Amino acid sequence: MEFVKEFTTFLYKNDIIKFGNFTLTSGKNSSYYIDLRLVPSYPHQFRKMIKNLQNLIIEKTGLDNFDSLASVPTGGLVVTSALAIETVKPLIYVRNKPKEHGTTKSIEGKISSGMKVVMIDDVVTTGTSVLNGIKQLKEAGLSISDLYVIINRLEGADKVLGDIGVQIHQLTDILEITNVLFQEKLVSEEIFEKIKNQVNQN
Repeated sequence: MEFVKEFTTFLYKNDIIKFGNFTLTSGKNSSYYIDLRLVPSYPHQFRKMIKNLQNLIIEKTGLDNFDSLASVPTGGLVVTSALAIETVKPLIYVRNKPKEHGTTKSIEGKISSGMKVVMIDDVVTTGTSVLNGIKQLKEAGLSISDLYVIINRLEGADKVLGDIGVQIHQLTDILEITNVLFQEKLVSEEIFEKIKNQVNQN
């Protein structure tokens, strides 16, 4: 896929993906780090990324087959906001914890029971953070069967979300990214093997 090759090279050349030793939010160690929050600083690439995500949704779900886009802050929300403008779809999001003042609600935006929503996130790893959001939306009577992400880190999210009936669709994943970089001689075989091992362990 032409976009993946171009996008991957862009991520690497602008230090949006880095290889080395990193500690993730979950406390786990990782041999690479991706910070897609940097992408909006490059408007042309950001728009291309959003357009490709939009095309994937059109192809896999169809814009007429759901009512609203949903996300969890913060990385996913930036992507979803841009996507909502492009697709002219309503946007809702789930807070990590309810607001402590005002309405004290955890779901922001207009919802109604039986609404069909498509969940969006930037990067999915184990699926825990997005799982929490999906559970809250389901408890509010919304129906969700698809999660769209830019990058799947392939560390267990497919199974975790599959267990609650949600399928992940991705623009790319870490194996495809590293494979492209390896083919382009931008990373060594040693790094590629490290990434493969990390994915296999999970």
